[in-house]
Amino acid sequence: MKRYLAELVGTFVLVFGGCGSAVLAGDKIGFLGVALAFGLTLLTMVYAIGPISGCHINPAVTVGLLVARKFESKYALGYIVAQIVGGILAAGVLLAIANGLPGGYDPSASGFAANGFGEHSPTGYGLGAAFLAEVVLTALLLITVLGATDITAPAGFAGIPIGLMLTLIHLIGIPVTNTSVNPARSIGPAVFVGGWALSQLWVFLIAPVIGAVLAAGLYRVMRLPEVLITPRRAEQALASDQAERGRGTRRD
Repeated sequence: MKRYLAELVGTFVLVFGGCGSAVLAGDKIGFLGVALAFGLTLLTMVYAIGPISGCHINPAVTVGLLVARKFESKYALGYIVAQIVGGILAAGVLLAIANGLPGGYDPSASGFAANGFGEHSPTGYGLGAAFLAEVVLTALLLITVLGATDITAPAGFAGIPIGLMLTLIHLIGIPVTNTSVNPARSIGPAVFVGGWALSQLWVFLIAPVIGAVLAAGLYRVMRLPEVLITPRRAEQALASDQAERGRGTRRD
């Protein structure tokens, strides 16, 4: 239960921080500011809840790690449910704050940082471009997650490349779809926007999962160590290794 709560909280923070920056301050900080908000939020959550749940905070990441055999299937459904609930709660709190404006706030008219294509793309990109962008960008995220948490990677630093990659992904993807690469992030705002956001939501559920599965397959072809461990176990291994080195030094 603790790991599910951690995933709920982590996804809440990601959606509230990233979408909140777009809704409440987007006209002041621009695409770069929003991209940094998403990247820095993920980076901080990796260290805050990573030791508890591994910090997936994204159903596509959970699916990708499952396909790559770096996650136990018995936890997958609970993770995904917790992530979706966290995203919806974050969007609800964000809407309550946005409604504090004089005259209130209309999420369907303002967009509410929802993902979309066609007339609902920030710069008018069509369905094909939006779908392809979400597949490729999610694959880039998963390759980074899988590589940064590999048993051969430097332990304790995974949050940095993953956070930076999410920033890059948003710099590329915001003009196209507002950037999803995360079904939970898309579901949250769409629930409150309704209408067009819900009708286009399927793209931001399917494309990220396809990208995650493709990335997991590519990762297994590129690098398949004898033993794959989860990010949580990697962090624990670091502590054990440090303790063992300390004992060895004292014996010397």
